[in-house]
Amino acid sequence: MGHQYELSRIEKLAESLGLLSDRSTGTSKQRQGTSGAVNRIAAPGELSSYPDPETWHEWVEYDSTGEPTEYSVVPTACFNCEAGCGLLTYIDKETGSIRKIEGNPEHPGSRGRNCAKGPATVNQINDPQRIEHPLKRDGPRGSGQWTRVSWDEALDDIAGEMREAIVADRGNEITYHVGRPGHEEYMDRVIQAWGVDGHNSHTNICSAGARAGYGLWHKYDRPSPDFANAEFILLLSAHLESGHYFNPHAQRIMEGMQDGGQLAVVDPRLSNTAAMADFWLPTQPGSEAAVLLAMANVILDEDLYDAEFVRNWVNWEQFLDEEFPDRERSFDSYIETIREVYAGFTPEFAAAESGVDADTIETVAQKVGTAGDRFASHIWRSAASGNDGGWQVSRTLHFLSVLTGSVGTKGGTAPNAWHKFDPHLPNEPPRQRLWDELQLPPEYPFAHYELSQLLPYFLKEGRGKLSVYFTRVFNPVYTYPDGFSWIEALTDEEKVGMHVALTPTWNETAYFADYVLPMGHSPERHDIQSQETHAGTWVTYRQPVLREYAEREGEDVEFTYEANPGEVWEEDEFWIELSWRLDEDGTLGIREHFESPYRDGDGDDPAKMTVDEYYRYIFEHEDNLVELAAEKDMTPLEYMKHHGAFEASENDYELHREPLDESILDADDVTVDEYGTIRRGEKPSSASASDGSDVLGVMVDGEPKRGFPTPTGKQQFYSRTMAEWGWDDLEYTVPHYLKSHVHPENVDYENGEMVLVPTFRLPTAIHSRSSNSKWLEEISHNNPVWLHTKDADRLGLETGDLCRVETEIGYYVNEVWVTESIKPGIAAMSHHMGQWKIDRPDNDESDVQEGGDPYGKVTVDLNTEAGRWGMRQVEGIHPFESDDSDSERVWWTDGGVAQNLTHAPHPDPISGMHCWHQKVTIRPAEADDYYGDIYVDTERSFEIYREWLAETKPAPGPDGLRRPKWLKRPIAPPTDSGADAGWFVDGPIGRPGRWDPESLSTTADEE
Repeated sequence: MGHQYELSRIEKLAESLGLLSDRSTGTSKQRQGTSGAVNRIAAPGELSSYPDPETWHEWVEYDSTGEPTEYSVVPTACFNCEAGCGLLTYIDKETGSIRKIEGNPEHPGSRGRNCAKGPATVNQINDPQRIEHPLKRDGPRGSGQWTRVSWDEALDDIAGEMREAIVADRGNEITYHVGRPGHEEYMDRVIQAWGVDGHNSHTNICSAGARAGYGLWHKYDRPSPDFANAEFILLLSAHLESGHYFNPHAQRIMEGMQDGGQLAVVDPRLSNTAAMADFWLPTQPGSEAAVLLAMANVILDEDLYDAEFVRNWVNWEQFLDEEFPDRERSFDSYIETIREVYAGFTPEFAAAESGVDADTIETVAQKVGTAGDRFASHIWRSAASGNDGGWQVSRTLHFLSVLTGSVGTKGGTAPNAWHKFDPHLPNEPPRQRLWDELQLPPEYPFAHYELSQLLPYFLKEGRGKLSVYFTRVFNPVYTYPDGFSWIEALTDEEKVGMHVALTPTWNETAYFADYVLPMGHSPERHDIQSQETHAGTWVTYRQPVLREYAEREGEDVEFTYEANPGEVWEEDEFWIELSWRLDEDGTLGIREHFESPYRDGDGDDPAKMTVDEYYRYIFEHEDNLVELAAEKDMTPLEYMKHHGAFEASENDYELHREPLDESILDADDVTVDEYGTIRRGEKPSSASASDGSDVLGVMVDGEPKRGFPTPTGKQQFYSRTMAEWGWDDLEYTVPHYLKSHVHPENVDYENGEMVLVPTFRLPTAIHSRSSNSKWLEEISHNNPVWLHTKDADRLGLETGDLCRVETEIGYYVNEVWVTESIKPGIAAMSHHMGQWKIDRPDNDESDVQEGGDPYGKVTVDLNTEAGRWGMRQVEGIHPFESDDSDSERVWWTDGGVAQNLTHAPHPDPISGMHCWHQKVTIRPAEADDYYGDIYVDTERSFEIYREWLAETKPAPGPDGLRRPKWLKRPIAPPTDSGADAGWFVDGPIGRPGRWDPESLSTTADEE
């Protein structure tokens, strides 16, 4: 089935009045806003307008009684999703506290508008159970016993452990694991200064599948759609409320639609986004690539493709040479060949796979084709993160952009790096010359990001250990699949020596740390952020607003924790101080990267860089910012502190067409190969041997152009790299359809099995950080199981009934919500709900009692025996006494169910992405089941991990490489030749002993 959006009577009236565009004709009747400025709803100076930036330090507002309040308005940026929207904090000058938070109209991405999560930041600041002082474990790990320590004590202890590991040549036992990124390259710089390969991230449970698909096309691993100027928009998944640039993208999608554009959404669930679309395509999970290839088939058959773009910018010659060498190497031959390759992907075939009717698929394909270079698309989590082979979904989606010539065009979809600020950093260290196989193991040479979700299993296999493990705004026990295996690893001190949790609030992972160090929320910290929200480049300055206010008032603040609540600090200063103490006398070569770029030291003692000096250096090296600040008689740092954001460029389109200086062709070491690729030096023997630095551009119609950072300088329709690494069938080397692990062939529907889609979230949820926000929790505090009416009737369930959802490794008990807004045979459940705290009796021996964000965390009892874990909720949400009078007005009792605990590990054998979709059996709850009950067998989870691991094709690959050089990886070692460079295999693969997968043991390296 498929659905075309029908206008309501109100919408038809709005169209007739010119308030909305006529979407039946695509005629634009009224344009709301532009991509470059805020469309104010009132004239400047009126009550509903934003205060002028010139008045921000002396701003007066009146309350309902007419009493004035004098504010200092300080900008910062939101930290509650990755969009980095601008915020204005209103600091009451009488009390010195943050009174409210609104949007920053100076921010080019959000333009003064925010979703609910931005203003709710004030709840997080005033969280009655927030952590305000450094805490150290004072009992067995996980016992809940803590004692308060000073920052000096914590820094010295942690630095000592790190120093011991580095001096003993065990630097790779230091790992920094990040959940919510924010710093633009800050931590890359810190980790490289340490000389370790210690970066780990949450990306392989978030977006690695989509990244791999995009990366195979052009190295850039995420899209930047120009929604506001698009004629047709295709979204896969809920997208907006799934949290990817929710607010900035929503604004621009609405602008595009109100200017005559149309929207289609592919999602088995009727999300809020799908409900507002012109076309809803509720696909069978995992069938999306088949649908997209059917659209490509229609575009090819109806000659709707952009022949100029495909001819000049796609590596079609290489495809014919490698896969069809007997055919004529001509563009017409290529078109005929791919028509044959995709001939089986008819709308009828896609309809059979997806359940979406063939006419709808064909209609959407024609809309895509006729939109041409104004076709914009996006996918992030959804199908790319849900399915085995999900990386082919984003790859086939981008295929539509390539066919229509909408890559980087106005109204099209650009590579993200075109719209990202790239800071110039002070005292930048060289890249590390180590390779950490505990994070990037040899089985996954194509993984764009670290296999972080498999860390507990790697530790269990004896692949290595961690001496110092940092988790920063990161909560794998709750967020990752099979969190109980994480608890097993974190409580084993032979596997994890010291666990340091850097977090603004208590969470399920911090309960199992040695140190819990309070880090600031968005108005309490420094960093910069830049995101691809539209066809321009901006950077926003997140700053500790109370510190900035104190300095405006003439106070001298050395460290941010002196101005924040309690002793809440920030990572920027923390890492500077830790790195300084780590290298006590400078002999490790670490201190030099944290010396002031502006001040000389005293004798042999160098001057330590301050956080202001770090950002001063970055901002002073952005020429456009220097010029803009000078116009306002400010330094660049002063400008960013006052305005909070800066737009470095706008209307960045078709950068691949930028001409190169033709003189490069005259250089002796520059050649042009048979594909038109301009490169320095000889053509490498394999695609994998090149790191891309030898490609200078590509010849187009006899002129040198910038092109793309790929082995051919073009869009890689054909991946020679995949073929060289053993994935040489067409279903891997070109955009194709791979049947998911939850394809109907693998699901026993006759015996009650279903597919669970757990990859959406509610737009008011903040990953694992909503539970300390009273406003957000009041709006959204449970996550029932969505069931279609047909499935509910089959199971004898009604809305509110309890059901048991049985997974491969256990089960959970939740209530049911019966709805027509989901595809029959599919269940769905939001994943950002169900946080918990451990039921602990008051412990008189502990100086500090663990907190738990009582607005959103339920209290549970944990039981474990021989790898079998049980959880039961013993107390729900309830009113409580605190300094906030609202805490006694809490009316809700539900906190949701932590479903991720029951999910088995599903690492995609190529991208490494955890495949979130689960094959489950749903049945009515049993007599002794209680709401929120959870059971998990971690031994069975380990077995499933091994089953998926067996599907990989490990390194080494061509030329003895660990992974293809040209594909992205975070904080990569240098790619120069030699085993110590990290890219080449030097003897057996393994760390620090040679890992033997057959015996699940290690054998010592030979001397």
